[in-house]
Amino acid sequence: MAVYLDHAATSPMPPEVLAAYVEALGVVGNPSSIHGAGQTARELLESGREAVARSLGADPVEVVLTGGGTESVNLAVKGLFWARAGRAGAGRASGSRARVIAPRGEHHATLDAVEWLERHEGTRIDWIDLDAHGRIRLDTLAAALDDEPDDIALVTALWANNEVGTVQPVDEIVRLAHARGVPVHLDAIAAYGQVPVDVHAVGADAVSVSAHKVGGPVGVGALVLARTATVEPLLHGGDQQRGRSGTQDAAGAVAFGVAAALAVAQQPLDAVAARRDRLVAGVLSEIDGARLRGDPDAAGRLPGNAHFTFDGVDGDALLYLLDASGIAVSTGSACQAGIPEVSHVLLAMGVPEQVARGALRVTLGHETTDADVDAFLAALPDAVERARAAAG
Repeated sequence: MAVYLDHAATSPMPPEVLAAYVEALGVVGNPSSIHGAGQTARELLESGREAVARSLGADPVEVVLTGGGTESVNLAVKGLFWARAGRAGAGRASGSRARVIAPRGEHHATLDAVEWLERHEGTRIDWIDLDAHGRIRLDTLAAALDDEPDDIALVTALWANNEVGTVQPVDEIVRLAHARGVPVHLDAIAAYGQVPVDVHAVGADAVSVSAHKVGGPVGVGALVLARTATVEPLLHGGDQQRGRSGTQDAAGAVAFGVAAALAVAQQPLDAVAARRDRLVAGVLSEIDGARLRGDPDAAGRLPGNAHFTFDGVDGDALLYLLDASGIAVSTGSACQAGIPEVSHVLLAMGVPEQVARGALRVTLGHETTDADVDAFLAALPDAVERARAAAG
């Protein structure tokens, strides 16, 4: 089996999660049915929801189960916008448009959602700058919030950057927005399972997470929606959940709950961070022209994340060469796999385009061993040399 160092794309499913998932899949019954079989399925569903809620410091009633992280983000961004803009529309100045504030380095689930609102709803997007480490510029955010705050529908931001791993100042983001009466959505999909995510402590109005990032099944996610928050649904039908219609996936909820509980129990990820630090030190000492991107302070980045650029290298070529050596890594978000484009995150951080083309993201998990790190460090120098030779 290949050395798997792409946990940010998806994490392996632990045996306990797989066993619970398979057992739950054998239960027949629609959770909305009132007969015995349906109520058995309902009990499984709610046990999973409760476990997910505990892992996030939330109440079960606040957990809206979704078909994955992308749906969760879209429900939050579009749903909060529609709910807010609809109520505030009559009070806005003539000719003004409801606004969304978003940082430039967001995941494409957010970027594409807000740009859709711009195209189809006439929404104005206020883009917030990042610093050289990929952290949100709070001064830029504060200035945007001070500009006619009554016209702002929401602020949306990552809890931690999914590419370079920089943990964002989410407490301050929420404080600044709430001081002006603006709701906040946080995309915690990359952060979940890596660092503590306590929804009530942070006070965000909506928080998105995904099961397969913590060892759960693909196609299952959740939006934690505060009791005081309102969203307009994306999906209409049976009103099975607040803000979301559709038959609920009891087996997916069970597996998600087991994975969430395991992820929280395994924190803090000191062993993962130690291996990450050894990998970073090895790369920087062995490869000329290698630069660590994101926060250089280990405490300011996700414990499993190491993101580099290599001078004179095409990241895709480097990825393929490493893959041929049995090493699985990535150049950035897996959602953009197969589409050769320069990382918008690195560009937002001020990295020159030619340098940004040499990006490589290495992400570790609980299953990563010292031998995996050694194998990567052994394979990397030759791969970089060959990639540079190919680039001419």
